[in-house]
Amino acid sequence: MLRVAIIIGSTRPGRKAEAVARWVHDIAGRRSDASFEVVDIAAFDLPLLDEPVPPMRHQYTKAHTKAWAAKIAAFDAFVFVTPEYNHATSAALKNAIDFLFAEWNDKAAGFVGYGAAGGVRAVDQLRLVMGEIKVADVRAQVALSLHSDFENFTTLKPEPRQEAAVNAMLDEVVAWGRALQPLRARSSETS
Repeated sequence: MLRVAIIIGSTRPGRKAEAVARWVHDIAGRRSDASFEVVDIAAFDLPLLDEPVPPMRHQYTKAHTKAWAAKIAAFDAFVFVTPEYNHATSAALKNAIDFLFAEWNDKAAGFVGYGAAGGVRAVDQLRLVMGEIKVADVRAQVALSLHSDFENFTTLKPEPRQEAAVNAMLDEVVAWGRALQPLRARSSETS
């Protein structure tokens, strides 16, 4: 079965990303076309990129990098839950992505952004990064507004239409994740 990680893309104290990821996971749990797991980058305690060799060389030396690599390698597709901080994704999420290379390759990704403008600028930046790490990002995305999808800007209370947006994004992530399986199989045979 296709395995999809829902990645919590913030480590900030009081973050909203965990509630958003759990909400996405609850919706995904009603599906039977893939298995879904919430992955919290905070649990890996990744420092600012500290590997001496670029990740493209796949010569990891640190225990935290090896653990992170093993976790990400186990998935076929990803849903990145990202806040928008100053018109960008969180530094913690970008750092976590930059730790690895091959583990991301030939997989699919979707996005759930949140912020004053729905996190769309953070997602736009992540789309650029996905191309460089050989991840096919899907068009459908979820944009949660702090004004209409959170009560008092703090408690997640998404508008009813957002569940349909999550399912539309997951439909594409699952379809692309499946479509890329032969490419991943060929890559593993040659490595």
